[in-house]
Amino acid sequence: MTKPGDERFFRRAGPHRLADLAALAGATVVYPRPDDEAAAAAPFESGRVFTSVAPLQTAGPEDVSFLDNRRYAGLLADTAAGAVIVQPDFADRVPAGAAAIVTPEPYVAWAKISAAFFPPVPARAGIHATAIVDPAAIVDVTAEIGPYAVIGPGASIGPGCIIGPHTVIGEGVAIGAASRIHAQVAISHAVLGAHVTIYPGAKIGQDGFGFAITKTGFVPVPQLGRVIIGNGVEIGANTTIDRGSAQDTVIGDAVHIDNLVQIGHNVAIGRGSVIVAQAGISGSTVIGEQVMIAAQAGLAGHLKVGAKARIGAQSGVMSDVPAGQEFLGAPAQPAKAFFREVVTLRKLAIAGRKIVNGRKDKATDS
Repeated sequence: MTKPGDERFFRRAGPHRLADLAALAGATVVYPRPDDEAAAAAPFESGRVFTSVAPLQTAGPEDVSFLDNRRYAGLLADTAAGAVIVQPDFADRVPAGAAAIVTPEPYVAWAKISAAFFPPVPARAGIHATAIVDPAAIVDVTAEIGPYAVIGPGASIGPGCIIGPHTVIGEGVAIGAASRIHAQVAISHAVLGAHVTIYPGAKIGQDGFGFAITKTGFVPVPQLGRVIIGNGVEIGANTTIDRGSAQDTVIGDAVHIDNLVQIGHNVAIGRGSVIVAQAGISGSTVIGEQVMIAAQAGLAGHLKVGAKARIGAQSGVMSDVPAGQEFLGAPAQPAKAFFREVVTLRKLAIAGRKIVNGRKDKATDS
């Protein structure tokens, strides 16, 4: 097993001092027990430096590793890592020769420390010779426009942005500072905040699925809204977000949307919500802050999902979900009711098998 951060693909930074890494993560460094001879001989001054991060199985003395899931606690004793990020109750189980970086949230600390060693690649200012940039577009001098990208008239590309190859930024689209738009993305009728990341193949701002139904067929309804995307949003590969019909489709700050998600017109998603792969949200549904929608869930239109609600995988949501509730199943219902039904059906199935088997036994005896 190789270590993370193949230098062909990732830009490395560092080395970093142990004390600086702990401060970055808001963690405390705990050293091995003084009665441990091997630990006593190890150099654990705060200026000790590290060069990378790695899993417990492959980490070496200059690597920082972490343990968050207790299922992998057995790997801790044998790790060769120079420092391990752990919860407080695992600090005394970090092996001799390693420092414990102690925090209640090891995975969060791992994310921050990993980013210190592997920061995002900065924009390489300039416009590629094959890119097509309309004279009426505004492109900051520090932005990077990749090969065969197209920037439409009146579009605005902010400082430090990266526009990937074959990406199309439509007329009037505004993209905030330090945003990363990867390859083959198409964006129209949209206003993006700062530090937005859109992964390859995503389509933003196309017509919503809006029709008036007549006796002779469907009449398309003009989609006159926009897509408004807040700061720090991530949108996964091949995800589609329709623009609004008469109002805007709104994606709040710090929303994370996985790959292959469909978001219909006029949908509003609150700050810090997470939507997992292959979920679909129908038009005009309003989702509160910090909502979690699991993979392949489907939400009908014109619903309200309250703040911090949780929607289980493959759920079919056909009614409003109160704040803080967990809904499961199709049609979706509160988790407790769902599991009660599962238990009841299981009992009925077991009872039915017993009846069938009893009849078979009596037939055999006769």
